[in-house]
Amino acid sequence: MNINFTLIAQAIAFAVLIWFTVKFIWPPLLKAIETRQKEIADGLAAAQEGKSALEVAAKKSESTLNEAKQKASEIIGQAEKRAAQIIDEAKANAKAEGDRIIAGAKAEIDQEVNRAKEGLRAQVSTLAVAGAEKILRKEIDAKAHSDMLSKLAAEL
Repeated sequence: MNINFTLIAQAIAFAVLIWFTVKFIWPPLLKAIETRQKEIADGLAAAQEGKSALEVAAKKSESTLNEAKQKASEIIGQAEKRAAQIIDEAKANAKAEGDRIIAGAKAEIDQEVNRAKEGLRAQVSTLAVAGAEKILRKEIDAKAHSDMLSKLAAEL
């Protein structure tokens, strides 16, 4: 065996192997690699889109949350104002009711005072008649002198 023949045979076998690899094995490998690269690029692009969409959604949710907090504080403020109004109305109603009760009590007191005065006038006129009767030692006719006794009671 000749070393040259072996080297040439090995070179030819190697060349056939390279040609076979380039013709039949390399294109599917390149196609698979390119497909995989495209999938990876698409995945990275989708991830970037998802990240930007997430940022947009986070900003939107933050603004929505801020709006909700603002509306809640407005509602609370309105509720506090309404509570203050209700309290003021209740105080005004209570004061008016108290004034009405006081006025009624004063009117009742005035009526009682007038009744007491009338009762005292009647008692004083009776005492005056009794005193005059004792002084004069004779009986005074109360029916006959009712006009005079009414005037006397009115003066007292």
